Amino acid sequence: MSLTPAFLDELRARTLLSSVIAPKVKLTRAGREWKACCPFHQEKTPSFTINDEKGFYHCFGCGAHGDAIRFLTEAGGLPFMEAVKELAGKAGMDVPAPDPRAREKQERTASLTDVTAAAQRWFAEQLAGIDGAPAREYLKRRAIDAAAVQRFGIGFAPEGRGRLKNALATLGEDRLVETGMLIRPDSGETYDRFRGRLMIPIRDVRKRVIGFGGRIIGEGEPKYLNSPETILFDKGRTLYNIDLASPASRTARRLIAVEGYMDVIALDRAGIAEAVAPNGTAVTEAQLERMWRLDPAPILCFDGDSAGQKAAIRAAARALPFLSAERTLRFVALPPGQDPDDLVRAGGRDAIERLLSAPEPLVDRVWRHEAEAAPLTTPEERAGLRQRLLAHVSAIGDKGLAQLYRDEWMQRFDALVRPQRGGPGRPFERRGRYVKGKGFVPPEPPTLAQTRVIGQRGLQDETLRAVLLGFTLFPAALADHSEALAHLMIADPGQARWRDRLVDAAMDGTLLDREGLRTILEANGTALPTSDERSSVAYTFTREESEPTLALRDLGEAVDTLAREHEVAAALDRATARLQAGDEAAFAEQVRLLRLKRENNERLASLAVSD
Repeated sequence: MSLTPAFLDELRARTLLSSVIAPKVKLTRAGREWKACCPFHQEKTPSFTINDEKGFYHCFGCGAHGDAIRFLTEAGGLPFMEAVKELAGKAGMDVPAPDPRAREKQERTASLTDVTAAAQRWFAEQLAGIDGAPAREYLKRRAIDAAAVQRFGIGFAPEGRGRLKNALATLGEDRLVETGMLIRPDSGETYDRFRGRLMIPIRDVRKRVIGFGGRIIGEGEPKYLNSPETILFDKGRTLYNIDLASPASRTARRLIAVEGYMDVIALDRAGIAEAVAPNGTAVTEAQLERMWRLDPAPILCFDGDSAGQKAAIRAAARALPFLSAERTLRFVALPPGQDPDDLVRAGGRDAIERLLSAPEPLVDRVWRHEAEAAPLTTPEERAGLRQRLLAHVSAIGDKGLAQLYRDEWMQRFDALVRPQRGGPGRPFERRGRYVKGKGFVPPEPPTLAQTRVIGQRGLQDETLRAVLLGFTLFPAALADHSEALAHLMIADPGQARWRDRLVDAAMDGTLLDREGLRTILEANGTALPTSDERSSVAYTFTREESEPTLALRDLGEAVDTLAREHEVAAALDRATARLQAGDEAAFAEQVRLLRLKRENNERLASLAVSD
C-alpha cells in the first residue's frame, strides 16, 4: 500500500499525541508540553517530553524521537499499517484502498510467515526429542541453557531428506519450496534443505521468522547454511537479532555488531542484549543503515584474526560514503584466536565490557590498517600510503567531513614519513603545524647557515614566488597540496606570511574562488604583486587566462618539486658536513644528492613557459 505524504501529514495533524502516549506512561504537564519517564529506557527522573503542537516526542536520556505513528510501532510493536489504521479510525479518516499488487504481496508474505513459524516450532520439537540429543550436547558444551534456547527459538533439523517435508505436508509443497525449507532440483523430488543442523531462526523487527541459519553438528561443510533469498528473507538487508537488540539498544544506549549467530547468543548470555550480526556475509550498506537507525556510532566487534580484521575494514570502507556528523562506526578487535564465547567463559561480562569501553574510532582504524599494510622504507611505498588514504577521503560523501579526515590523515602521514629533525647535522628542528583556533604555526626561523643554503637557489626563489601566486590564482589546488605548501622552508617573512594565509584558508575548509581568496589575503595585510611585478619566469599557473586543468597540474608538480628540493638541500648539507669531518663514504652520497638537486632544478625550469 502506498500512502501519500499529504495523507500522513493530515493524520498527524488530527492526532493528539499525548492521548496516544498517555495509556502507556503517566504524563505530567510541564508548561506547554508534557513530561514522563521514558517508555524506551529505565529512568527515575523524567526526561521524555511530548509536544502536542509540533506533534513529536523526544527523550533527552536515550534519544528516542518520533511522532504518533512511530510511537505505536516502536513502543506498541504494531506494524506500520496497523498503526496508521488505528490512528485513522480514531481521527475519523478513511485509509486509502491498497494497491492490488501491494495487497497481494502483503497477503502472500503473511501466508509464508505462517510456514516459517510452523517450521520453527517443528525444529524446536525435534531438539527436545530423541533425535535432538547430539544438538543438546552441543548446546551444553557452549553453555547455552534452556532459557537461551527458548529466547532465541533454537531447534534442530534431524537427518533425513524428507523429515520436515512429511511433517509439514499440509502446508503445501510449493510454499515450503518458496520459503526455502525444501529444495526443488531440476529433476526428481523435493527434499529438506536443512539436515543434521542446529537451527537458529532469523526474525524481523516484528518478531516474525523469515529464515534460518543452520549450524552443522559435528564435522562437515559448510559450517553454516543459511536460508536462500526469498520473498521473506533478504540477507543483505536483514540483521540477526534485530527484534531483541532494537529495544535493548535504547536501554543500553549502544549497538554492537558481531560476526555470527553464536556470538550474539554468547553476548546475550553475558547480559549484553544489544548485539546484532550480518547473516554470513560482509556488512552491507543496507545493514549499516539499519544499525544507524538504532545508534549513530555502532561498535563492530569482530574476531582478531586476519579474516575478522578484513571484515572490519570492508565495513569501514562501505561506511565511508555515508558518514556524517551523526553517523560513524567504532571498532573493537577481539584477542586473536578468541571469540565472544571464549571471553564470556573466561571472564564473564567484565571481560567483554573492558574491550567495549574503549572502542577505536573509524578514523583511527582505517589509518592503522593502511599504515600497517606495507613497509614504508621507500618513497614509492610512502607515496602508496598517501594515495590509499586520499582514496578513502574521496569516498566520503560529506565534503566538510572529508576535509577533516584529510587534514587528520595527512598530519599523521607527515609525522610518520617526515619525522622531526634534530641533533648533529640535522638542521631543521621542527616543521610547521596547524593549530585549531590559531591557524598555521610556521616552522622555527632557519639559522644563518640554512638561510645561506636557501638563498643560493635563485631558480627556487623565483619559482617559490610564482607558486604562491599560482595558489592565489588557482585556489582549487589548495585542497590537494596544502600540506606540501605548509612545509616549505621560506626565509622571506613576507612570502612566509603569504603562504600561511593560503594554508589557513585551506584548513578552514572554505570553498574559495579567486576573488574571494584575494580579498582574504589583502585583508590580512598580504601585498600581492601586480602584473608588472610578477616573476620574470612565467608559468601556466601565473597567468589568469591559462587553461585550469593544465595550470593545476603544473602547480602541483612545482610545489612537490620544491618540497623535494628542500629535503635534498638539507640532506646535502648533512653529507657535506660528514665529508668535511673525514667520512669518505659521504662523498658518494654528496654526488647522488647533487644529481638530484640538478634534476629538480631542471624539472622546475621545464615548467616555465615563454612570455
